[in-house]
Amino acid sequence: MLLNPAQIGIREKQVLAGLFLSKFDQSGLDALGFDSFTEAFNALGYGLAGRPASIKNYRDEFDPLFPNPRQGWRNRKRREYCMKLEEDYRELSLEKFAELVAGFVGATKPAVQPNQPVVDDLSPTSFAKRLITGRAAEQYFQAVRPMIQEFENYEVEDTTAQGCGYDFRLWPRVGEQFKAVEVKGMVEQSGSLLLTEKEYESAGVLEKRFYLFVVKNFREKPFHEIHANPLNGPLSFTRKERIVVQVSWSATA
Repeated sequence: MLLNPAQIGIREKQVLAGLFLSKFDQSGLDALGFDSFTEAFNALGYGLAGRPASIKNYRDEFDPLFPNPRQGWRNRKRREYCMKLEEDYRELSLEKFAELVAGFVGATKPAVQPNQPVVDDLSPTSFAKRLITGRAAEQYFQAVRPMIQEFENYEVEDTTAQGCGYDFRLWPRVGEQFKAVEVKGMVEQSGSLLLTEKEYESAGVLEKRFYLFVVKNFREKPFHEIHANPLNGPLSFTRKERIVVQVSWSATA
């Protein structure tokens, strides 16, 4: 019996992500826009509030069930809750399963039909990039924050939906003012950073209380860099403007 996505818990989402990658193998990677399993483990692991190793372990657990080149856990008894999910979701097609996994991280479904024109926001490549530069990077920050000296003694408020120009507001337990953290993610070890106008304004106003937290190298092994007061540091930002043409259609009724 398929569950309503809203009723699926974190562990079940991680199991289903592993099942999807095992069952559909390279086609599954292509459907979600990942270049490798390592990249998928990193992005989905952190994106689903877990660890990359968890997604890999679930994939390996299911591997003996499917005709892929990996052996998986052939000599280990599969866990009952994993097999129950495999049974419940056995009939899902590649497209529907990809849509389900994408929905776990709040994304629009990726398009998997290679011969059809796609809109950028729906393309598999766009999905993978949005996950890495958004949800996965933010969850990475949440995971490592308690071990970072600048942030360890603060209460965390998620402000990603508030449009205030940063992703997290860190409140001290005593005394001082809050700190603001804007999180960015990159597939590679280096690349371009983009600040929106609101983020740039917030960085200018908050100055030393604004931190740019950059998670790099999701393709292999993520690591992070922290830039305090980024507008007055080694980063050099260049203003760019883009004019958007909006087309509408009208008719007389």
